[in-house]
Amino acid sequence: MFAARQAFNVAQRRAFSASSRQSSKVAVLGAAGGIGQPLSLLLKLNPRVSELALYDIRLGPGVAADVGHINTKSTVTGYDPTPSGLRDCLSGAEVVLIPAGVPRKPGMTRDDLFNTNASIVRDLAKATAEAAPNANVLIIANPVNSTVPITAEVFKARGVYNPRRLFGVTTLDVVRASRFLSQIKGSDPANESITVVGGHSGATIVPLLSQAGYELTKEQLEAYVNRVQFGGDEVVKAKDGAGSATLSMAMAGARFAESLLKAAQGEKGVVEPTFVDSPLYKSKGCDYFASNVELGPNGVEKIHEVGTITPYEQQLLDVCLGDLAKNIAKGVQFVKENP
Repeated sequence: MFAARQAFNVAQRRAFSASSRQSSKVAVLGAAGGIGQPLSLLLKLNPRVSELALYDIRLGPGVAADVGHINTKSTVTGYDPTPSGLRDCLSGAEVVLIPAGVPRKPGMTRDDLFNTNASIVRDLAKATAEAAPNANVLIIANPVNSTVPITAEVFKARGVYNPRRLFGVTTLDVVRASRFLSQIKGSDPANESITVVGGHSGATIVPLLSQAGYELTKEQLEAYVNRVQFGGDEVVKAKDGAGSATLSMAMAGARFAESLLKAAQGEKGVVEPTFVDSPLYKSKGCDYFASNVELGPNGVEKIHEVGTITPYEQQLLDVCLGDLAKNIAKGVQFVKENP
């Protein structure tokens, strides 16, 4: 046990040295929730984070006190659930992660969450636009296909919208795609790199297995795609009403934040899938689209094209674009009707 702990501490110190880290304040809005707590834990372990600011409508300071005992160098502060507490939490933040919202329950779709989570994200976006208008904003709260446009509309209304700094976190779709393929092949998921494009719910999630050079039987492929698209339902059902995909989503959010900080601190060639303001399918009514994106000090540096796909994948993409356009329009309309 001692040897393992010593090795972990050495690895932490090496990572800290390698990062040549700058001062990076990271804020988590919804830090006491099912995603927020493990996300905060993972961010506390990240040597690129120098200051961790945690906010929630309840228990934020408690989570901060708990996470703050972990023996890494970053400071952790929990903020009171007041307008001034939220403002102080956000002030000076380089990265803002928003996992706040209610989780799915059995039988619920991400769209079922819309009415509740749309209001939560809108209000947190308002606070972020006022207190941290230049931050990189990472939206985790579902339905991401609609909550990212909601956040964009709030920022636009306040004249501070920067499309290069707003991200919908779709990393979990890629994590699932690699893991589920490895279970079919009996391989190491760390060695499986699957491109996933589109959105972040159901049929809007399009794994491009052909680009990784793999061929499955028709039955295997259809089962695989369905599992990637609806993998979250497995977790909701298994938790039997007690929550949704919180631990895996926290890992995905922490991974994306790490990539963003790497790029901000000068590392080149950092590419992650993410749902952003994209030119790829604006002609189809999709102002936002998830694809591989190269990150840099200013956020989005380059949006990758979808590339060559099979006729089957094109069919999936066509369905995706139809649903995604509706999801995006729903978010935009919400802000118009509920400013």
